[in-house]
Amino acid sequence: MTIAVVGRGLIGNAAARHLAKQGQDVILIGPSEPVDWQSHQGVFASHYDEGRITRSLDPSPFWSRASRESIARYAEIEAESGVRLFHETGLIMAGPEGSGPISDVATGAARDGIACEPYRGQDLAGRFPYFAFPDGTLALFEQRGAGHINPRALARAQGIAAEKAGARIVEAVVTGLDETPSGVVLQTSQGEVASDQVPVAAGGFSNMVLPEPLDLRVYARTVLLLEVDAEEQARLTGMPPLIWLGPDGEDPYLLPPIRYPDGKVYLKIGGDPQDRLLDGDADIRAWFRAGGDAQVGAFLEDSIRARMPGLRSLSTRIAPCVTSYSRDGRALIRRQSARISVATAGCGKGAKCSDELGRLGADVALRRDLPDWAVRG
Repeated sequence: MTIAVVGRGLIGNAAARHLAKQGQDVILIGPSEPVDWQSHQGVFASHYDEGRITRSLDPSPFWSRASRESIARYAEIEAESGVRLFHETGLIMAGPEGSGPISDVATGAARDGIACEPYRGQDLAGRFPYFAFPDGTLALFEQRGAGHINPRALARAQGIAAEKAGARIVEAVVTGLDETPSGVVLQTSQGEVASDQVPVAAGGFSNMVLPEPLDLRVYARTVLLLEVDAEEQARLTGMPPLIWLGPDGEDPYLLPPIRYPDGKVYLKIGGDPQDRLLDGDADIRAWFRAGGDAQVGAFLEDSIRARMPGLRSLSTRIAPCVTSYSRDGRALIRRQSARISVATAGCGKGAKCSDELGRLGADVALRRDLPDWAVRG
């Protein structure tokens, strides 16, 4: 059986690897990262970055399980591809003790048996001197299996491993699907491709491809990259990523110093204060080309300096991204027709969970039932 996976992002590459390792005839279709974003007229993806937080801690049983399953396979993916992608630095999730968000995380840790150490007051300040926290803060430190991944490296590693397992990669944009009783013909920028099954993992651009649109909400996101010099890098050695859980649902996050393709080392800060809904493919493309929201960048800089008041920086820049959400806050992994299925909606958590989301998408393409936790979690 020939299976054409649409989308060479994190979930699509993962699905292709899992399918190819099971002996399927796999075609993985999608474009590479654009060279010049501002002039690019094609599609974009959300993995064009060097740092994303990875963790098992999550109030949602679905996302906690998807995270744990994916994290358990990082070493396997690294071994199959020869690409390093995971940095086990540990992770802090912190917020006002007794508030709903941090209490929900603690409850989830107990439910799933996730090891994490609680820190408060002077113990917190002494253990993590990089940060300044308000009085009354509870911090949960997940030391093992947590830290950050390189999403560009993860997508590349999955693609390498998929090719080694026999998958074929087609550099093209899929513009439509024609389903018949005998198969699916994919319309692409490089011509037609015939397939028996088509799992679509095209992120925020999935509805551009699918015959029946998904109930998918795509939001604009801005991240701030704050450049630090060698001295500041040395001072921050051992710093884990941090997610601050405010009592009203705000959740700014930051990552430790990471080297980016321009050769500079940045701390990355994210957490838009408001959701900005993008209306369709043209709006998503325009957002990527625009380069992000300067006002959100200023808000993020204020957020990081509240947590790291002594931080010294050389420069700042902003970058755009998008997140795709379902109505119920879980990934959309299901059949859409006899020959077309979907695996999308990372809901802001898709990078760290992408290998498991791809595996589940592969199972659906092969007409296997999803496990109970993925259906009900």
